[in-house]
Amino acid sequence: MSDDLTRQVLAGSPRALARLITWVEDNDPRAAQCMEALHPHMGRALVVGLTGSPGAGKSSLTDQITHHFRQQNQSVGIVAVDPSSPFTGGALLGDRIRMNRHAADPGVFIRSMATRGFLGGLAQATDNVVKAMDASGKDVIIVETVGVGQDEIDIMRIADIICLILAPGYGDIIQSMKAGVMEIADIYVINKSDHAGADQLYAEVNSRILQDAQIARKKREAPPVVKTVATEKTGIDDLMAAIASCGHAFRESGHMAEKRRERVRRQTFQMIHFALFQRLEAALARDGRLEDLVDAIIEKKKNPYQAIREIVDSFIRIPS
Repeated sequence: MSDDLTRQVLAGSPRALARLITWVEDNDPRAAQCMEALHPHMGRALVVGLTGSPGAGKSSLTDQITHHFRQQNQSVGIVAVDPSSPFTGGALLGDRIRMNRHAADPGVFIRSMATRGFLGGLAQATDNVVKAMDASGKDVIIVETVGVGQDEIDIMRIADIICLILAPGYGDIIQSMKAGVMEIADIYVINKSDHAGADQLYAEVNSRILQDAQIARKKREAPPVVKTVATEKTGIDDLMAAIASCGHAFRESGHMAEKRRERVRRQTFQMIHFALFQRLEAALARDGRLEDLVDAIIEKKKNPYQAIREIVDSFIRIPS
């Protein structure tokens, strides 16, 4: 069945892609088989990440960016990562109301994902969902993060180009002075630029960028700052021009290849970590050692630090 699904995904079937993504999210063993077969067909899509504070207008901008790419006859995949319901574990904003006009477009595939408790603005399975969309033939993949604030930097693991969406009135002027998510942006977008405080925010972000460039002595050009009003389609052409310019510059300079290499390194290490964790968890549960260890720690017969070293050393022996 996985072989048939793989062929259907490569043929561009949205139904097959949806089923594969469900397998990925559920950690179904069949997903791994499909992803292995799809691997030679990955790495062609441009991955654009949209991150920023809740309420800054990420979904509205995603809608406008998608429309622009579709006008260029490019197929688009959208991964919208939403908060998890504390009751069902599902995505709270799964309807993606602001993107409804693309729902019937065969050139657009939209998938909402729940974070399921993972920090950093992304769900654990997002990497593989993006890869699956890539293998299915999507030209552009847009990843919209959940919007969790300054620690929302996991998008670095996935996106070729990162757009940080800021808006006046959401505390972004203060946030712009902090480390964290401000450090990872390739393009800064001042959305809702018709609101009071937009000019101040624009000046603050530009000032911060200049300071960073002087202190860090960055070799590449300072990232652009673009003003938009997504609901009125204002500034979208400027944003798209910035994305295109960024992509071209990154490819020409080799920065894109560097980012993708680092991404593969991070993803590979994460996959190793997850595989080892699964095996270790299963082994400890199978022989009851975990419960014995918990009892020993509670009764002060063992300390957790020593116990962890013993368990890890018993399962993993790395030659010195």
